[in-house]
Amino acid sequence: MTSSSSPSQASQDGKRLAHTYPDGLRADALMEEDVVWGQGIDTERDGDQFDRSDRAALRRVAGLSTELEDVTEVEYRQLRLERVVLVGVWTTGTAQDADNSLAELAALAETAGAVVLDGVVQRRDKPDAATYIGSGKAGELRDVVLETGADTVVCDGELSPGQLIHLEDIVKVKVIDRTALILDIFAQHAKSREGKAQVALAQMQYMLPRLRGWGQSMSRQMGGGSGGLATRGPGETKIETDRRRIREKMAKMRREIADMKTGREIKRRERRRNKVPSVAIAGYTNAGKSSLLNRLTGAGVLVENALFATLDPTVRRAETPGGRLYTLADTVGFVRHLPHHLVEAFRSTMEEVGDSDLILHVVDGSHPVPEEQLAAVREVIRDVGATDVPEIVVVNKADAADPLVLQRLLRVEKHAIAVSARTGRGIAELLALIDDELPRPAVEIEALVPYTHGNLVARAHTDGEVISEEHTAEGTLLKARVHEELAADLAPYVPAAAR
Repeated sequence: MTSSSSPSQASQDGKRLAHTYPDGLRADALMEEDVVWGQGIDTERDGDQFDRSDRAALRRVAGLSTELEDVTEVEYRQLRLERVVLVGVWTTGTAQDADNSLAELAALAETAGAVVLDGVVQRRDKPDAATYIGSGKAGELRDVVLETGADTVVCDGELSPGQLIHLEDIVKVKVIDRTALILDIFAQHAKSREGKAQVALAQMQYMLPRLRGWGQSMSRQMGGGSGGLATRGPGETKIETDRRRIREKMAKMRREIADMKTGREIKRRERRRNKVPSVAIAGYTNAGKSSLLNRLTGAGVLVENALFATLDPTVRRAETPGGRLYTLADTVGFVRHLPHHLVEAFRSTMEEVGDSDLILHVVDGSHPVPEEQLAAVREVIRDVGATDVPEIVVVNKADAADPLVLQRLLRVEKHAIAVSARTGRGIAELLALIDDELPRPAVEIEALVPYTHGNLVARAHTDGEVISEEHTAEGTLLKARVHEELAADLAPYVPAAAR
């Protein structure tokens, strides 16, 4: 990691991220997923992993390519993994915080399919307005790029269009920022029609102010006047036409997402009409949300040691130890500095969190700084207006976590529980806690239901909470907590003494 103000001191005292995390273990520091423990797939815990075979059907293998001298640069770049150098600006916090941030960027880059060669950090009060790291440091970065043979620079922040252009002019290779990297991962992993549309909208929002034109792109188009031989007036430039077309596509994409949102709202209204409580699993990416969903329901959702491995929300039916039905929804993972384009595009998906009766906030107990994960996720939860929903903090990966870290989290977070989706530790206690926290039916009723109306007893078991049940000669003596609608249907069978 380079952290100095002079080039000579930087060359002597600078530390590189590659030295901090040797032998390609930069990303592993933040990607200790449950599936790392073995090569096999535990179908009992994670269900049938059908998506895993699809995603691994065509995978690049680094180091096996034969490079032909007559292949053009464009074709060559398509045949190999991109080789990247990471660069960050350390403005606040400790040096360890800066290292952790760049290690997470390395995990994102490797998830996107790049080979991370090196990483450097500069200490400064705020990013440089022109080149993000300053012109002098940009020259040093150019030397690092030449030394490592990298073809891409990834910056740990969102660059303005001007910063992007100026930095590329100096380092002479492609420059992308953290936002573009996350958008690329989302584009790779989006599977459903709605997920693809949301990612496409976010990409167009990001791309619109960053369009660049050269030569003919800056010339005027014909057709600016009201007609005639040469169509009078200056007309639009090519880049203006591109921007207009992107805005039209964005408007169309928003309409399509709104139409798809309607279908999900109808399903949610149906669940609310049937009084089925809902639980949403939210948390940092790679914290083990999908593993927890699989452990609780056997859903078979893809589990992979990668950031943002699953994007599309998955809703599964579950049952409490007491027999109450509820739905469990796995949502998209969050990350620090989640691009606002994605928050806006995925807002309809994130509404699963806001409309739930309970949030299971999953945090990675083996992460170096789990408190930062909690803060990042709660910031997004505030953005989607779900601050009033009750929350249970689920500290996952307890089998791999530092006991002192677990103690600290459980002491600070008053409503928390430590579990391991891999081993099953704490799952029974979590299910009991969910049963206690879910909203209960409002009306307690005792009724003698004739055997000819057994459907009412079945509804009490499905939609309510049965306290006791006794079969008598006259019918089923039922004591239960039910909703107002079912209470009205049971009212004719309430014994006179109980009225």
